[in-house]
Amino acid sequence: MEFVLVGQPYGGRSTIFNEVAGYRAGSKNQPGAVEDHAHGEVELDGERAGLVDLPGIYSLQLSDDAADPAVEHLLEAPPDTVIVNVVDASVLSRSLELTLQIAELGRPYVVALNMMDEARRKGVRIHVARLSEILGVPVVETVARSGEGIRDLFRAALRAGHEARSPAVVPAPPRLEEAIGDLVRLLADHVPPGRFGPRLLAIKLIERDPTARRLLDPHLPKDVWPAIEARLAELEATTGQATDDLMSAARHTVAYKLFEKVAVVRSTGRRDLRDRLDDVFMHPVLGYVVLIAVLAASFALVFRVGNAVEPVFLDQFDRLAAQLAARLGEGTLAYAVVHGIVAGLGGGVGIVVPYLLPFFVVLAVLEDSGYLPRIACLLDNLMHRIGLHGTSVLPLVMGYGCSVPGILATRVLKGRDRLITAALTTLIPCSARMTLIFGLVGFYISLEAALLIYVVDLLIIGLAGKVMSTFLPDDSPALILEIPRYHLPGPVVVAKKTWFRLEEFIVIVWPLLVVGSVVLELIDFYDLSASINGCLAPYTVQFLGFPAAVGITFLFGILRKELALVLLFAALGTTDIDLVMTRGQIVAYTFFATFYLPCLATFAALAKVVGVRNTAVLGVVTLTVISLLTAGISHVFG
Repeated sequence: MEFVLVGQPYGGRSTIFNEVAGYRAGSKNQPGAVEDHAHGEVELDGERAGLVDLPGIYSLQLSDDAADPAVEHLLEAPPDTVIVNVVDASVLSRSLELTLQIAELGRPYVVALNMMDEARRKGVRIHVARLSEILGVPVVETVARSGEGIRDLFRAALRAGHEARSPAVVPAPPRLEEAIGDLVRLLADHVPPGRFGPRLLAIKLIERDPTARRLLDPHLPKDVWPAIEARLAELEATTGQATDDLMSAARHTVAYKLFEKVAVVRSTGRRDLRDRLDDVFMHPVLGYVVLIAVLAASFALVFRVGNAVEPVFLDQFDRLAAQLAARLGEGTLAYAVVHGIVAGLGGGVGIVVPYLLPFFVVLAVLEDSGYLPRIACLLDNLMHRIGLHGTSVLPLVMGYGCSVPGILATRVLKGRDRLITAALTTLIPCSARMTLIFGLVGFYISLEAALLIYVVDLLIIGLAGKVMSTFLPDDSPALILEIPRYHLPGPVVVAKKTWFRLEEFIVIVWPLLVVGSVVLELIDFYDLSASINGCLAPYTVQFLGFPAAVGITFLFGILRKELALVLLFAALGTTDIDLVMTRGQIVAYTFFATFYLPCLATFAALAKVVGVRNTAVLGVVTLTVISLLTAGISHVFG
């Protein structure tokens, strides 16, 4: 048996998943999010079942590519799947629209009335037994953040899976129900065997969903299609609406009437602190002041923590390196290998982790508090000024954590917006580049110099976006975005989310740092570095003015950006970078390392989203030109 968590954005699906399966799911709240589905297991009353957390969706209609991954997973799920529909009880009338669509699938499902604490705060009282009777499925009250009702929810899902009862069908308005009946009769003898009944396919035909035509085309006789089209045309003629709009409006009406039957709203008439925060945070002037203050405070915190911790660890590893040289002999192969291992471990502990850890904590707090979507709304007008959709802000903001999920999130966009946003996301200083900026410029020059790089980066992104939008003109639609309620992030959840992100560094990146450091030591030991650096010298030395030894670090930086920083110490033979590089060279190196070719994982994400050909153009031409220009300029004015 498999339980699939389905619901609209910000309903609490991922919170329920993490409560049950351990913290394995990042927040997938924006509609059409395309991170991989999170998978786990549930063990309850001696039985095991699979658990899947799907990205948030508003509809099961496949007219929008952004919803495809989650919707297709539902439509193609095996017979022993139980759907757990997670509903935000505080906005029940809107949430029930997706519930009505899930009922049309004819599969066993249960409804989790989540955020019941918020519903009670807003004065919403829900008659749970009556809702369960009308839908014909179990309905369980839950508060995912505190774990309330979670065990009862999965017990109900387990029973629903064993009983395999079909849910009740809530009828559409009479005229639409009549059309559905006519289409069912036309399809009755021709529906292919499988999980899609005639009623579901009839509704899909009314919605103009391509799924229905794809499934029916091989099975319907040629004379049936004209009859179907004639019935749909008749429906449009009598109602004066397109059939898909008619179906959507009818479902909205049915959902609201169902809400009126099962819920009572007694408004408290009071606005609490969370209601008043947006008066400031979303203000057309004060909102930007708060945004700048929040970002400045976040970066200052990351810098202060990293700047305090980095020298402590570096001193320890410098002493250890000196002891190794004394015992093994500095010119021996054994020393080269052991010193490479120590340098890789030291780079992770002493340089990368001091900046990553506080950054991930800050990012988790901003996410769980509900502030990130508000940043997207504040920056909507700015994005339109450079010719982009306001939703482009979401992938760009995600890029500050990691470029890969940021690029994958651009799949919610269409055509040229997707291409331009994916290109700009590769220019965002991700957590690895942040380590470079703070570990070099911040540590050896100043926090102000590090923040200046971020400001210049934003200017370059804006300029690049404007240029690309000029060459690829198109109208970008207005931003429609779900805005969650403010929440006070729980320390346990923040800790788990921070570990969830830091675990990738420990499992994947840290071994790369160690291996890369050993390889660099071996290249040095066999005197190969001079040849490699000599090939790169026309760029690194003559054009950019770097020391010749740093050229090889950029090759490793394509694997992971952290390598460019950690191996810089090994390439220069010291952690006192300011003794062998001028301030201008440090700034130039940081600019170049920030903007030149992205890491391999980013290339793979780009190829998946915008195609191999566009990836080659973006990666090899655009980013290289930008990196050379910015590094050259920074060297001249550094």
